[in-house]
Amino acid sequence: MFSVNCKNLFSGSKNIFEALNFSYFGPIDGHNLDALLEVLNTLKNVKGPKLLHIITTKGKGLKQAEADQVKYHAPGRFNADTGDLEQNVTLPQPPKYQDVFGHTVVELAENNPKIIGITPAMPTGSSLKYMMQRFPDRAFDVGIAEQHAVTLAAGMASTGFSVFCNIYSTFLQRGYDQLIHDVALQNLPVIFCLDRAGLVGEDGATHHGVFDLAYLRCIPNLFIYAPRNEETLRNIMYT
Repeated sequence: MFSVNCKNLFSGSKNIFEALNFSYFGPIDGHNLDALLEVLNTLKNVKGPKLLHIITTKGKGLKQAEADQVKYHAPGRFNADTGDLEQNVTLPQPPKYQDVFGHTVVELAENNPKIIGITPAMPTGSSLKYMMQRFPDRAFDVGIAEQHAVTLAAGMASTGFSVFCNIYSTFLQRGYDQLIHDVALQNLPVIFCLDRAGLVGEDGATHHGVFDLAYLRCIPNLFIYAPRNEETLRNIMYT
């Protein structure tokens, strides 16, 4: 097996996993249970590093969810037969912080062509979607890649852009090294807007942003603001 994979490494193999000495299986339809069980049983007898490539469709089985994967990412209660979302009748509520951020960054961008927005796969949750709709060439969703989001923000800031990088507090932990080395030590003007700071209710323990003050206060060249209300958030963003 080792000699075979050594050959793959130098043979120009188009499969990067096999070139890296993995036994590659796939792609497998992740919704085909029989196929999954068959390949999993096969893998039990395969020695060495192995990689199983499974492809799934988000929202599979509910046509509304397959058609609108963003809307049905965390939809709450819905009718299992029709897919219709249940409407909660509530009293008027103040604007959400993320919506205040989203609309304010659009206002700023309208007056400053150097403003850039970045989010790692949370354009709806962070409301950067408003900037993506208004200025699609200046707002970037980099996918679930927080480290890349931070370094991209640093790179753009180093060339004169004013960057608003909106990341959930708990997920910025993944880009901690980049935050220190690529942004703070270079003293670059990146504005990190941390969504979901504190306890976050239905999103659960993985999304609680309870460590940000502890892990950010020790970083040089970093100013930390904790707005007490929506107006203060707007004022800070305009500062």
